[in-house]
Amino acid sequence: MAAVGLAAGLGLWAADQTALATAAWVAGVLPVLAALCIEIVRSLLKGEVGLDIVAALSMAAALLVGEALAAAVVALMYSGGTFLESFAEGRARREMRDLLSRVARTATRHRNGQLEEIPLDAIDAGDLLLIRQGEVAPVDGTVEAMQAMLDQSALTGEALPVRLSRGMAVMSGSTNAGAAFDLRATARAADSTYSGIVRLVETAQRSKAPMARLADRYALLFLAVTVALAGAAWWFTGDPIRAVAVLVVATPCPLILAVPVALVAGLSRAARFGVLIKGAKPLEAMARIKTLIVDKTGTLTDGRPGIVSITGTGALSEDEVLYFAASLDQASQHPVAQAVVAAARARGQTLPVPTDVIETAGEGVAGRVGDRDVLVGGTGFVAAQTGPEAPGVEEPGAVIVAVAVDGRAAGHLVMADALRPGIPALLQALRRNGIDRIVLATGDRHDVAEALTLGLGLDGVKADLTPDRKVQIVVDARKTGPVMMVGDGVNDAPALAAADVGVAMGARGAAASAEAADVVLLVDDLGRLLPGLIIARGARRIALQSVAAGIGLSVAGMIAAALGYLTPVQGAVMQEIIDVAVILNALRALRIDPGRPMIEADERVRPMERRAA
Repeated sequence: MAAVGLAAGLGLWAADQTALATAAWVAGVLPVLAALCIEIVRSLLKGEVGLDIVAALSMAAALLVGEALAAAVVALMYSGGTFLESFAEGRARREMRDLLSRVARTATRHRNGQLEEIPLDAIDAGDLLLIRQGEVAPVDGTVEAMQAMLDQSALTGEALPVRLSRGMAVMSGSTNAGAAFDLRATARAADSTYSGIVRLVETAQRSKAPMARLADRYALLFLAVTVALAGAAWWFTGDPIRAVAVLVVATPCPLILAVPVALVAGLSRAARFGVLIKGAKPLEAMARIKTLIVDKTGTLTDGRPGIVSITGTGALSEDEVLYFAASLDQASQHPVAQAVVAAARARGQTLPVPTDVIETAGEGVAGRVGDRDVLVGGTGFVAAQTGPEAPGVEEPGAVIVAVAVDGRAAGHLVMADALRPGIPALLQALRRNGIDRIVLATGDRHDVAEALTLGLGLDGVKADLTPDRKVQIVVDARKTGPVMMVGDGVNDAPALAAADVGVAMGARGAAASAEAADVVLLVDDLGRLLPGLIIARGARRIALQSVAAGIGLSVAGMIAAALGYLTPVQGAVMQEIIDVAVILNALRALRIDPGRPMIEADERVRPMERRAA
């Protein structure tokens, strides 16, 4: 309506119909002014004083002094600015909108030898679902085929499809990039990874940044300065037109638009890299972090045992020791046994089905692999049946798995929860990007924590911690500046909530850590923290640059108008140009590239991303 009124008035003015032109301009201004006044009243009733008051004053004053054309330009500027803000936020939210649009509505389930289409709410844990090529996994589950090829880019940011074998976990929201396969549901749709992510995204979209609140907080000051300058121009010159020109140039669209556009763009950009920030407030807080506190298990480490070394004590090679141990451990559900099986399969070993298996809970397993008798378990369990053997190398926090074949000691496996690949390089890169202090806070034993972090250059190692003591460490650290806490377990949730920014590893289901955290790394890879940090700092910097440039130009224009160098129409056009420039600058947050700093920090950080694929 503002655009039509302005265009019609210009056409009539060109046809020398001055009175009709003025009427057209007024007709275009009044709807915008009325809507703006309604918004101002609503804000005042809530106890908020917004910067929109300046825009309303400029339009009303221009109409009162007969500057209808200037009022029409301001009306178009304000309504156009609102439209541009909506357009820019829509552009910035595109990645999140794409994430939400991928929610499946129905699923195909195997039932009594036939396939049936069912709504998502009807899926139960244990159901066998068919996932066709191009379809999205509707719930969390495990692969029931020999293998499956999945595109997890919408969830984790990994560009390459991931190949999963039978029994491996599938995150809901992953797209089938290969042949159709069967998925065994392990959770209901409402409890699955993707539903949790969608809930976090919806929360993020409803947030309001503290910088935006800061703009509203100083609205009265900006309004007072504007009215004082306009009044001074009128008082000293006796010309009300100069006061109107000051009000027109002072319309504070740069401060209103720049902050939300830049920060929402930052949220969208971070989501593209697998970092889901729950709102503009934690994004801005993340940009100011100086102290990082990290948990150990599942954060610096994988959180599950892996083979550190294999030693053969007889005629068998390391691969043969692993082969016999893994073959027999297929019959056990113990986490250590499953880790041994996974390690053997990762080396490409084909494992036969064991027979005559007898498991002694918590001690070990006995059985036959082919025509060989095999024992796998603790050193005491195996030694009791084969006789003493040379002790393995003891390491803090390590588990020794002994292996015997045909009644003779064959070797042992050293199992431990080792550091994730690239952690030293990642910590160095974080320090290069503004983190001054890094502290480990873990509930594990102190000797294990010290041995694991040796050489990492941490500023402190706090071990043997209960959840409440973790909270106290976070609270104490906040006295010296903003603190970020990273963890993955339920015991980390209180500390995550206490920190300025809590970061959870992974977003599976409704885990307490993910619910309490401000930021969720959508793939269990601590390396994603670096791009998230870089994007947060970049988005905040761009927001501040946009505000400073926009308000600086507006103030310069106000002074020029007060001195008589700008007419109201010229001031309105100038402010429109400033608005467009500010919005375009804020959208630069969509192009923040955190990849280069990761590579420059240390090439060893890159294997963490390849590992996730």
